[in-house]
Amino acid sequence: MISPHDDRTAGQLAEAERLKLEARHDEALVILEGILADDPKNVTALEEVADNELSLERFDRALAAAEQVLRLDPKSCEGHYILGFIASHEERWPEAVLSLREANRIDPNNPEILRCLGWALFSGGNEPEGVVTLERALNLEEHNPLTLCDLGVVYLQLREFTKAKALFHRALDLDPENIRVKECLEVTERMENESNKRVSE
Repeated sequence: MISPHDDRTAGQLAEAERLKLEARHDEALVILEGILADDPKNVTALEEVADNELSLERFDRALAAAEQVLRLDPKSCEGHYILGFIASHEERWPEAVLSLREANRIDPNNPEILRCLGWALFSGGNEPEGVVTLERALNLEEHNPLTLCDLGVVYLQLREFTKAKALFHRALDLDPENIRVKECLEVTERMENESNKRVSE
């Protein structure tokens, strides 16, 4: 039987999740910190704190929350994912791969985990597995502009311009105002033109 306290906490967590999805992260954090004041070992609330801090790019705070989560629950997928995401952001590729592989082991076929893992693998020098992992992420969530863009950048680095352009165009169809995608497409076209010019010479 659920106690009224548990019921109230569940409602507060649901409200914090709604605010997070609306990108109202500071408001979500106020609710989550209230939960943790009553129950400092509430893993779900700590995971949500870490996720909101990550969205606000407050990486130190996200890292501290994720580390606390993993002390309480070493099998927290969210905890490992956040450690991996931050390590990747700081270009610590071996650590990123280790944490993201663990997150993927706990929650296989999660497209966001696979996207980050694929990027970390590729950037860390394991190009074939990185490409395959990003392709898997895209197969699971084919309308994700982030995955399309990451995979496009990977193919650009491999100088597979046709594939890169196709991916960037798909990303722009989904998110026409995305400046990063527009810049990537311009770079691809410039590099392709330079490459074609060299071949014709």
